Amino acid sequence: MNKFKLMATCAAGIEALVGKELRNLGYDVQVENGRVRFEGTTEDIINTNLWLRTADRIEIIVGEFDAKTFEDLFQNVKALPWDELLPMDANFPMNGRSHNSTLHSVPDVQAIAKKAVVNKLNETYHRRTRLPETGELYKLETRINKDHVIVTLDTTGESLFKRGYRVAKGPAPIKENMAAALILLTSWYPDMPFLDPMCGSGTIPIEAAMIARNIAPGFNREFSCEKWEWMDKKMIEDVRNKADEQADYDKEIDIMASDVDGNMIDIAKVNSQEVGLLHDIQFKQLSVLDFKTDKINGVVVSNPPYGERLSDKQEVRKLYKGLGKVFKPMTSWSKYFLTSDLEFEKFYGQSATKTRKLFNGNLRTDYFQFWGKKIRK
Repeated sequence: MNKFKLMATCAAGIEALVGKELRNLGYDVQVENGRVRFEGTTEDIINTNLWLRTADRIEIIVGEFDAKTFEDLFQNVKALPWDELLPMDANFPMNGRSHNSTLHSVPDVQAIAKKAVVNKLNETYHRRTRLPETGELYKLETRINKDHVIVTLDTTGESLFKRGYRVAKGPAPIKENMAAALILLTSWYPDMPFLDPMCGSGTIPIEAAMIARNIAPGFNREFSCEKWEWMDKKMIEDVRNKADEQADYDKEIDIMASDVDGNMIDIAKVNSQEVGLLHDIQFKQLSVLDFKTDKINGVVVSNPPYGERLSDKQEVRKLYKGLGKVFKPMTSWSKYFLTSDLEFEKFYGQSATKTRKLFNGNLRTDYFQFWGKKIRK
């Protein structure tokens, strides 16, 4: 089995989580900014695409080298083993990025790198005319940072946050892999009560239910590499079947989700139905300010409105005060809120045990964590 150098890319701030997920799957990892490196076979490529909850995509590192001239770039890209990866009819768009580097023009970097691949394939397949590019997608990227070049082949296709269950969505939904990250950063275990009191289209409680049931997040979708001719179809089927067998539909779980907007609850139900988890989540139309429970030792995870527009800020801060009134008395519960309002603690009325900087898309946010004191049963 061929071993590839691989990397899982991810949002800034959650690299350690992706590294932990990969270690739990049995890989040796190297955590870097925005990515985690590891090695694996074609089977590992499918396995990590299926199982990683917090990553964006799995990429093959085709090669890396230093380059300060376009000639260096061209010759080094051309020398890579494209004949082992791309069939003659491959559709291979080339993306580019450049940061703090001599070769700073991204369009030129893309054009030169693409030309190098074309030259190599023309030599391999003895062609004088243009390559057809009518076959399957092999998405390439040339990244340059401080004159160091990494050339990658994307195995995922659409980002891993696209689980395939979001058939309906509301305004400003949180991405599925960010929702999973928020949950994995808490002290929650699947035998504890879980609540998202402002659940919107249901992403956070659905991700919690998938974690509790040990459902592979990628089971409901395909990856672009599954169509490649050198990927063994039987192996893919076996890896998928094995993932399916690991799901646990028997354990008792207690996941609650509510929202003041009844339409959002309907949308959340449709989405949870799509992934087969409708009966695992207790959905309720309810204002967060009216929430009450006798349950103990639970975890709240929520992504409340941020009030980005000034006109909304006062309303949102009123809501934050309300959250404090509802949740501060629930001392055995741990509470986690993601917001871009850095004054959240002031309005919530309590200092966070810990805050963590995360990026929700391009927006800088803080994850405010209020740790509860467990009641021993």
